[in-house]
Amino acid sequence: MEINDIRALRISLASPEQIRQWSHGEVTKPETINYRRLRPEKDGLFCEAIFGPTKDWQCYCGKYKKVRYKGVVCEKCGVEVTHSRVRRERMGHIELATPIAHIWYTRRSPSYLGLLLNISQRNLDRVLYFAQYIITEIDEDARQRALRRLDEELSRETNRLNRAAQEELEAIDAQLAEEVGHANEQREALQREMEERLTAATDEVMRAATALQEALDKAKDTPATEDLIFAPSDTLILRKGEVARREHRSQLNAIVQDKLNELDGRIHEEYAAKINELAQQEAPAQQRAQEERQAVQERLAAEVAEVKQRIEADREELQSLRKKQLINESRYRELEEKWGRVFRAGMGAEAIYDIVKDIDLNSMTDALRREMRQTRSKQRRKKAAKRLRVVEALVHSENRPEWMILTALPVIPPELRPMVQLDGGRFATSDLNDLYRRVVNRNNRLKHLIKLQAPEVIIRNEKRMLQEAVDSLIDNSRRGKAISLRGRRQLKSLSDMLKGKQGRFRRNLLGKRVDYSGRSVIVVGPDLKLHQCGLPKRMALELFRPFVMHKLVEYNYAINVKGAKRLVERETPEVWEVLEEVIKTRPVLLNRAPTLHRLGIQAFEPVLVEGNAIQIHPLVCFAFNADFDGDQMAVHVPLSDRAVKEARELMLASKNLLLPANGEPGVGPSKDMVLGCYYMTIERDGMLGEGKVFGSYDELALAYSLGKVHIHAKIKFYTEPRPGEPKQLIDTTVGRVLFNEALPEPLRFKNEVMDKGGLKKLVAEGYQRLGMEGTAELVDKIKEIGFRYATRSGTTIAIDDLQVPEDKARIIEDVTNRVAEVERQYRRGLITENEQYLKTVELWTEATEEVTTAVSSALDPQGPLGIMANSGATKGGLQPIRQLAGMRGLMADPSGRIIPLPIRSNFREGLTTLEYFISTHGARKGLADTALRTADAGYLTRRLVDVAQDVIINAEDCGTKDGIWIDAKNSQVAGETFAERILGRLAAQPIVHPQTGEILVDRDQMIDEDNIEAIKAAGVEGARVRSPMTCQLRYGICAKCYGRDLARGDLVHIGEATGIIAAQSIGEPGTQLTLRTFHTGGVAGGGDITQGLPRVQELFEARIPKGEATIAEISGILHIERDGDERTVRIVSTEPRQREYEVPANWSIKVE
Repeated sequence: MEINDIRALRISLASPEQIRQWSHGEVTKPETINYRRLRPEKDGLFCEAIFGPTKDWQCYCGKYKKVRYKGVVCEKCGVEVTHSRVRRERMGHIELATPIAHIWYTRRSPSYLGLLLNISQRNLDRVLYFAQYIITEIDEDARQRALRRLDEELSRETNRLNRAAQEELEAIDAQLAEEVGHANEQREALQREMEERLTAATDEVMRAATALQEALDKAKDTPATEDLIFAPSDTLILRKGEVARREHRSQLNAIVQDKLNELDGRIHEEYAAKINELAQQEAPAQQRAQEERQAVQERLAAEVAEVKQRIEADREELQSLRKKQLINESRYRELEEKWGRVFRAGMGAEAIYDIVKDIDLNSMTDALRREMRQTRSKQRRKKAAKRLRVVEALVHSENRPEWMILTALPVIPPELRPMVQLDGGRFATSDLNDLYRRVVNRNNRLKHLIKLQAPEVIIRNEKRMLQEAVDSLIDNSRRGKAISLRGRRQLKSLSDMLKGKQGRFRRNLLGKRVDYSGRSVIVVGPDLKLHQCGLPKRMALELFRPFVMHKLVEYNYAINVKGAKRLVERETPEVWEVLEEVIKTRPVLLNRAPTLHRLGIQAFEPVLVEGNAIQIHPLVCFAFNADFDGDQMAVHVPLSDRAVKEARELMLASKNLLLPANGEPGVGPSKDMVLGCYYMTIERDGMLGEGKVFGSYDELALAYSLGKVHIHAKIKFYTEPRPGEPKQLIDTTVGRVLFNEALPEPLRFKNEVMDKGGLKKLVAEGYQRLGMEGTAELVDKIKEIGFRYATRSGTTIAIDDLQVPEDKARIIEDVTNRVAEVERQYRRGLITENEQYLKTVELWTEATEEVTTAVSSALDPQGPLGIMANSGATKGGLQPIRQLAGMRGLMADPSGRIIPLPIRSNFREGLTTLEYFISTHGARKGLADTALRTADAGYLTRRLVDVAQDVIINAEDCGTKDGIWIDAKNSQVAGETFAERILGRLAAQPIVHPQTGEILVDRDQMIDEDNIEAIKAAGVEGARVRSPMTCQLRYGICAKCYGRDLARGDLVHIGEATGIIAAQSIGEPGTQLTLRTFHTGGVAGGGDITQGLPRVQELFEARIPKGEATIAEISGILHIERDGDERTVRIVSTEPRQREYEVPANWSIKVE
């Protein structure tokens, strides 16, 4: 396939099949070349069987040599007989023992794999590097079976617990029954015992009573022979000698009855006490049994609840298992034990691969769209939108997400990672070979471990190491800890070979070395025309060598090219003649790095000069940002006719007079030229020839050359004040007449002092009136006259020109006292530290300004220094003179904070040690800033170009009626006036005279300088103009909405890359911003870079600025209302606000 056949390139993910298809064989060994034979090892990283032969038309073993065996594959060594150049294009591959994630899609921000799976980058890393498990699969049937098993287990456990509790309760009841039976037996025994005792006692009493009864019966008739006593109660019934009567018998009966009652009562009482004692012994048993029953029932309830809770927790755990869930090692072990059949979890890219390969992108797209429609959360909608973008991109490009994970790793051709032998017999090799070797080694070790069925922990560690090795190979700088070569430098991976300034794209593809080019130091060429440059003769001869040789043959100086070459090498006179002729028709391109905008490369007609330095015209220095302190420039020769035509018509320096950024002249005279013109046009009193009258230029020139008049003398001159007006006598000076004589007719008569601003205006006016070529001649004239009279002025500088103002000591003393007063107030606690600092800085700033004023008033405006400062010929105007003759003033420290101790001395007087030390702060910061921030500015330009490169003028008119309104009152944007803002645009509506109604600018007519004068004169308040903001073109913008091409001064042409011009117009001063601190030497008030470039970046990236101020959204009168500790701020707008809304035709308005 030829490079010219390729119309477009598409970068996409490669499937493993595609990688294997590219490959010519698998690399299985880490070896590169055999150090003894210096030939590639078989199956290694340089294997000839895979990548092709190292020698043309020769196989590895030497069996087949010569081109006649073309295409034959050697049966012995397996090498195909072909060109050795195939080693630049043939790829190999490594079969990975385990899938490996591609670092671009995991560690980059945003992590595309993470977005796709909705996993944070940190968690994804933990999975890929084997620190966490991820669930890859859930078996729903197994989950349902497990849930059913849990239900069964719950009922089984509940039944078992109920049965066990029932048995315990029965045992408690049995024991209680036994204890109660024993008590009943004791009760019966007591009953029996009581009855027996009662019977025995009753019998005894009855027996005594019966005996006594018989004795009484005997004594009824005869007196008793002894006392009759009732023994049981020891009661005397009948005394001795008495006769028994009926009352004695009644008494006995009563006593017996009492005795029986007493006995009965006593025995029953004893029995009741014992029974009570028994009952007391029986009650605790009952209570204990009751408590035991209750304890058993409570334990049962607790155990059942515990089982239910455990089963419920298991159920929740089981139901909560979901795909892509992350679990740590210990948790995984636990879950694996319980639910090993329900889910599968894994670690590393393998696990991610298993998840990703099952993704259905279409259904995922639908789900994400639904989520975006339904969700209320802004955050979730934003996240869903990000994910949707990735999924849709994969669907659109027909890439599968699992291709982000490699199963086969491509090996790039060996010629792109060469290995070369050095002088000492050692070898230098590309870093990629080391990285590939590491991958092959680890891959082979992993295969071996898997084959041996090594423990999981060892295999896992090896997989992690393989993942890290592949990460390093693809992008070593993005990996946490970059792999380095024996602790020296970091190895260059595949990504490093592509990205950045030294990468494949910017270095080799876009930044090729160019033939027919050279570079040399530049010097000034004051005699050159604007379109010319001085080219050293030797250099020119080398650059134009082929053309010179062609002409030498054509003019018969040589017979053939070989002869011509010999002539050129000898540098014969005819060679220089031919060279002179050749360069007349061929412009060269000069370029100064850095090329920040399109004027960084311009075309010139070469003029041969002696020496080795390129001479350039002083006026193009501004566009190139060149100076003559050792700058170098590159020369290129356009070869084809079309290139020469383009260089001559578009790139010639005299055709690029205006800056594309703002339309201002890019060739304004500066430095000595300004000094010369200023010197010519100033006037001084009492000079030789003052008051003389001259009728013509010749007369005045003669008088001046004879020394009869001084160049600054005030004279009267007879001329046209403006082109086309009648001649009259005007008051002017000799120098001004001489100056005007050099100007073209349409620009005369400039009767004013020509400082830098005046000359700039003059060139701009020249461009309007004279066009491009006329302006080129004009600036050349100004250059010539400026240099001549700068030389004539004899302006010099001596240390005595620097007069230190007499007031300086007084001013400094005064401020020192006031600062001391502020210090006193601070020490007394009347002001805060910050107030003291601000006040001190303010006082010293005032002092510096006063000293500066004193310096400028003491400066003789006609003296050399005054002329230099006032003319604009020097950088910085009065600023450097203030430091030389006044005081250096306040300095800034490295952080940008102003040091409140000023430098009171100036360079004329010399600095003290401390002042010198403080000065170094600013100077060093300037240098550091320059180095660091230039890169940032260049990068910003690249990013802006990248964004804006599609904005091209694609049509003449998009047909829109719309535009933007620019108001004269509120038009001050970035210091631009109303006139400056509308200049060069096309009117979207006719601009009419407010009083007369006359149309000043019609619709779609460009507003040029003449219109601007009319608009200013009429006092127009505002205008609606066409703007790129309102252009209706689908791709790019149209010429009428864009307006004037600032670099050409007319309507922009179709095809102009306006986006890139805009990007360069912001980037170029951005780089200048970074370099500004360098020149002020770090003096405070120069405005540190921190406001410059970072602020521009802040604006483009729409970042919230640091230290953001709180600003009311509307203007008006502010009222603060206090309510206790709360304060309410209310703003009442002072002017009614109107807002226009555009309502589409078929809409109805609901608001009344």
